[in-house]
Amino acid sequence: MGDPKYSRKVWKKPKRPLNYELKMEELKTLGTFGLRTKRELWKAHTELARVRKQARSLLSLRQEVRAEKEPILMNSLIRIGLVSSDSSLDDVLNLNATDLLSRRLQTIVSNKLGFKTPYQARQAVIHGHIMIGERKVDIPSYTVTVEEEDSVHFTPESKIPEMLEKTKKEEPKVVATEEETTEAPATEAPATEAPATEAPATEAPATEAPKDKSSSTE
Repeated sequence: MGDPKYSRKVWKKPKRPLNYELKMEELKTLGTFGLRTKRELWKAHTELARVRKQARSLLSLRQEVRAEKEPILMNSLIRIGLVSSDSSLDDVLNLNATDLLSRRLQTIVSNKLGFKTPYQARQAVIHGHIMIGERKVDIPSYTVTVEEEDSVHFTPESKIPEMLEKTKKEEPKVVATEEETTEAPATEAPATEAPATEAPATEAPATEAPKDKSSSTE
């Protein structure tokens, strides 16, 4: 973080925020990981850019200096599960923002504890239903390390596990009723033909030809 009086900015806006393809990609990422605002996505991009900058600077150093400083960066990334133990700096340069977002507590809780959507997992984290080991964590953006990933669980007093089990039991019944309604044969009503009624023929009255005026005057 540095000196508190000169704290750096933790997020930066994209250079072309009105680009249509970029906006659609950002909205898709927000829905996939359950992010509240685009600022959380921009934080991930800024942190990833900082890591890439460190990797590029290490590649430009001499072999002796690089061998001394490279393990520091790699161990920090291995600790949070971004790269494996046999990765190199080239693998660090190939990282994406989704790799960093997948290590958030919200994402791990959504994948591990059986939530339907990441937004449900976010609500559970914020309201204090999630613990890591013996401590309660209510920060959805908390970066979970590899050692802490197996110790993520519900709090003892939480009732969310019972609700999740109840919804899982009710789902097959709802599916069965939907299949019955779709597979039910359609009953056709018997066609009833109305008797044909013949309209009475109406004869037009015969009209007499008008008399000649000349004959009447005579």
